[in-house]
Amino acid sequence: MKKILLVEDEVAIREFEAINLNRAGYTTVQAGSGEEALDIFLSAPESFDIALLDVSMPGMDGFTLCKELRKVSNTLGIIMLTARTQEMDKISGLMMGADDYITKPFSPAELLARVDSLYRRVEVNSASTQNFDEIKLGEFTLNLRRHTLLKNDKNIELTQVEFQIIEYFFTNPDTAIERTEILNKVWGTNYFGEEKIVDVNIRRLRMKIEQDPGNPKHLVTVWGMGYKWNTEE
Repeated sequence: MKKILLVEDEVAIREFEAINLNRAGYTTVQAGSGEEALDIFLSAPESFDIALLDVSMPGMDGFTLCKELRKVSNTLGIIMLTARTQEMDKISGLMMGADDYITKPFSPAELLARVDSLYRRVEVNSASTQNFDEIKLGEFTLNLRRHTLLKNDKNIELTQVEFQIIEYFFTNPDTAIERTEILNKVWGTNYFGEEKIVDVNIRRLRMKIEQDPGNPKHLVTVWGMGYKWNTEE
């Protein structure tokens, strides 16, 4: 079942989203506040594939809700919906654990394209059929069946997007990868958004895996190009 949690305090916008997503074959559950959405999700967290979260809501806003949802699930796909255009608002949502963002106003075509793209990633990850189980690079072990990353046998919690990025680097160690390549590989060639979503996710990953995120030793920048996973000590 393709099930989506819609969180929007404006009824007209919420109904607009629901109608278009239902027509596309998704099952939608609506919530008018962050508090209501969290209660709904906690009652059956395994049943939802994606959550669409409005940023500006009274009470619990979208940023806070995103953070709370991520405490419960790293596999849930999360898209932030915002009318704000400030760069920091977009970055804040991604740093809280969101997978993508859409700026209002948006068309039904853009909404469905973003949701479809994220759903495919969630579905592929949950049904992964790798021919091998693990990739070990130094102190890190990536388990491709369990979708886990260990550092010195300690689990590092990753979102679906973060796991896909790490998997791409682990299967191409010591190889400089352009931002565009990462974007196409993880978000798809038809992605509507901007390359900076790659940079924000890299920053978020460094906070999880690096001893000193400001001076990374593993996930390093290749200036003028992109990033690479460095296996050299």
